[in-house]
Amino acid sequence: MNHKHRIVGICRHALVVVAALIVPLAVASPALAVEHHPKGDFANFADCPLITPELNSCVFAQATSGEFTIGKKTVPINKTITLQGGFTVNPETGVLGFVGAEDGNTLSKTALYVPGGLFGIEAPKSWPTEAKEKFNKMINEGLTGVTATTELAAPASSISLNTENLIDAKGTALSLPVKVKLSNTFLGSNCYIGSNSSPIVINFTTGTTSPPEPNKPITGKVGTLEFKDEFTLIRISNNSLVNNSFAAPGATGCGGSFSSFVDPLVNTLLGLPSAAGHNTAILNGTLETAAAEAVKASE
Repeated sequence: MNHKHRIVGICRHALVVVAALIVPLAVASPALAVEHHPKGDFANFADCPLITPELNSCVFAQATSGEFTIGKKTVPINKTITLQGGFTVNPETGVLGFVGAEDGNTLSKTALYVPGGLFGIEAPKSWPTEAKEKFNKMINEGLTGVTATTELAAPASSISLNTENLIDAKGTALSLPVKVKLSNTFLGSNCYIGSNSSPIVINFTTGTTSPPEPNKPITGKVGTLEFKDEFTLIRISNNSLVNNSFAAPGATGCGGSFSSFVDPLVNTLLGLPSAAGHNTAILNGTLETAAAEAVKASE
């Protein structure tokens, strides 16, 4: 295999991983987990599902910035989200299949604060920086503070991948059905935007979007590639996957037994349901992907 084909193959694995950063993809059973101790450059792949016989590659990815805008709310990604797992490859079609982390902890449970909480109360921009930070922290961590956590609304195998579009930075690179959990004391533990039966479908691209109005086109980025260990490991930094043409349904299950009263309130405050052209997802991050055999050999 020449270097060009090798690079293309590695890119196909790596870009999928970055896109998968907005969701929890846990399918592996902790009961089946086997402890691994890869070393050196492969140390990050300790939870790679090497128990899967046909596994082709391991992945470890972190998203450190970006944002989700749904309806009236924009939630910045200001905490690190970690995804880990692996891929199989269909030898006849070349299609990749995602496999969750061996211990089941495929995606870190990273709850992101919704700025201003449920009622959108934020410090005036004219305030001194220290005063703004203290006030906003008080709101976010108080009774009206809300966190948002994006979850996959189907098994990991539901991820749809087009490898040519990933590499060429055009068209749909990855299609994901997701739901967003909203959490605080008032909303209870089952308040979601989207569900398994009515997911938010996000078609990510590393190229340029074509959204309906009022959104304008935005452009993603393939990123910078670094090869290690004789091309068995690749690191991609400054990667960006984007979409701003998806629709979001209304929230349901908020307030527990009082959801019939609370759901309409939440939807009014958040501007839900929100039609296509009013929502945006941007994920910026760094990832590593490595040949499964190389990870095993490093132990």
